[in-house]
Amino acid sequence: MTVRTASPWDAEQILAVYAPYVEHTAITFEYEVPDLEEFQKRIGTTLQRYPYLVSERGKEIVGFAYLSPFKGRAAYDWSAEVSIYVKDSMRKCGIGRRLYEEIERIAREQHLLNLNACIGYPEKEDEYLTKNSVQFHAHMGYQMVGEFHKSGYKFGRWYNMVWMEKMIGEHKGNPEPFLPFSELS
Repeated sequence: MTVRTASPWDAEQILAVYAPYVEHTAITFEYEVPDLEEFQKRIGTTLQRYPYLVSERGKEIVGFAYLSPFKGRAAYDWSAEVSIYVKDSMRKCGIGRRLYEEIERIAREQHLLNLNACIGYPEKEDEYLTKNSVQFHAHMGYQMVGEFHKSGYKFGRWYNMVWMEKMIGEHKGNPEPFLPFSELS
């Protein structure tokens, strides 16, 4: 299994991983699967500032992870939101761990200090949403920092949303400036 930087040309395979999450789960609160052009644009936009990684087994993309802005203000430059999706049949095979380890390595090179995860969270687990994502993030060293109640509506049900965080660097008085992914060597 390899992990590499994604390109917009990977969008079709990445969408094949992502679409079932949109269509059959409340893991993403997106209602419609984006079209190929939209997804290519998302990947390209992300890569200007943040890493967008794919995990491949052979030539097949089986998972992806990326960072995005935590908030759109300069004071938040040392924080990023992390997202991950793994092909359903490949879950619990170490793909998520490998993707997150590489995301964290790159985030440190960018001088990021905080990684934040926004996660759909059920009051009671059902066929659309379990607590597995929160458990995975806790296993990866993330801590729960807040819960918003009934903030996402999908499949005729209300779901909570939680924020988890992981500090990956030291918070000094004068932090190193953020380095966009496109500027890393």
